[in-house]
Amino acid sequence: MTNFFLVFAAYLIGAIPTGVILTKLSGSEDIRQKGSGNIGATNVYRVAGRTLGILTLVGDCLKGLLPVLLAAQFFNLAEIPLALVALAAFIGHCYPVYLGFKGGKGVATALGIFLVISPLSVLCALVLFLLVLWKWRFISLASISAAAAVPFLAFFFDRSWPIFCASLLIAAVVIWRHRSNIGRLRSGEESRFSL
Repeated sequence: MTNFFLVFAAYLIGAIPTGVILTKLSGSEDIRQKGSGNIGATNVYRVAGRTLGILTLVGDCLKGLLPVLLAAQFFNLAEIPLALVALAAFIGHCYPVYLGFKGGKGVATALGIFLVISPLSVLCALVLFLLVLWKWRFISLASISAAAAVPFLAFFFDRSWPIFCASLLIAAVVIWRHRSNIGRLRSGEESRFSL
């Protein structure tokens, strides 16, 4: 029963639409009607500015980090229920009940999750992300590259099948939710990131 409650709570926390809340509180228009229409940090950054973009990134990251950290530290969950908590938080962000199940792409929330369950994987994936971003200046391509690498990095460092399976599913969803970006990358229409 406790495990079910933790998984359900993780979903509800993950589903909190950080970007939508922050932009509305700042007096900006609905972020879902601007730019790419995505509720994540990249679109908030482009539409509402650097400060709100960074705050959205931190908030989305915390939505993944806090449920998993609390489950691991205070409830001492085994690997399988911990992996389910991680998946629930991630799915909450991508398919939030508060927004009719239309959410973000999950990169920042996945970052928060993996900071808890496989921090060495995050470090390596972050290096890959920055290298790809530096070379090509596409956040989408950097995110896809890092997401694809994480499951294998997690298994290399942690040797956990439940964590590997959860991270593989998270990576697959991240890449799937970037399918429009992949189409624009292939056609040369994707926006480059610039400070």
